[in-house]
Amino acid sequence: MTSVTIATINLRNRADRWRQRRHLLVAQLLDTTPDLLALQEISFAIGQGRWLRNQINARLPEGKRPYALVQKRKQHWRYRGEGVGILTNLPVVYADYVNLSFNGRLALRANIILPDHQTLDFVTTHLHHVAHDREARQEQALRLVGWLRNIRPTPLQVIAGDFNETPDGPATQVMKQSFRSVYEMRHGREPLATFPTALGSSTVGDWAGCLDYIFVTPTITRISQAAIFCDKPAPDDDTLYPSDHVGLIATLEL
Repeated sequence: MTSVTIATINLRNRADRWRQRRHLLVAQLLDTTPDLLALQEISFAIGQGRWLRNQINARLPEGKRPYALVQKRKQHWRYRGEGVGILTNLPVVYADYVNLSFNGRLALRANIILPDHQTLDFVTTHLHHVAHDREARQEQALRLVGWLRNIRPTPLQVIAGDFNETPDGPATQVMKQSFRSVYEMRHGREPLATFPTALGSSTVGDWAGCLDYIFVTPTITRISQAAIFCDKPAPDDDTLYPSDHVGLIATLEL
């Protein structure tokens, strides 16, 4: 049996004190070193994904496999300064993507070779952000599921990211018709909230909720851990967090 640790975190691009929080993010990622990490809101303008990869690789303990970065810009000319990405310390067979529309949002897939030579699709995505546009996110989820089902389907698939949708929302329900949430599998419910942290709480008032998920195909049944991570403030500033979202991390037994 092969064990693989996967995670997801929305980077919040370079907003909200990026220069102050970036090393906090690196430190908390190094505490966990997942095999596969889904990233959202990468700033291409400052080379954020490459910077993160390089900083983590420079500080990895001896013997740890270095990370490679796969990333893709949004597919709309006005928003090409931002995108999504994947950090992986496992070999990549190929990468592709699907355009999910609504200002060029997309899902990026990397087909990964696991240590036991099985292959696994690892997907990162970031759905439409306007809270009341639930039908837009539902359409995006339907397009995402159809793409994974019809284009190079594989039995082992993991979809991770910021869905901008609560557990009862239509996009989340579309995903759960074909996939299972690892946090819910492990705990019997979704996290109470993955957004916001104190870093971003001033922009949303008193609202908090679960917007981030890791979904897996029904062929994946053993989840040895599922937890929130990247959730600790700076020791000297309780409003400084790695991001305005917390991350999710899980270990799958395949």
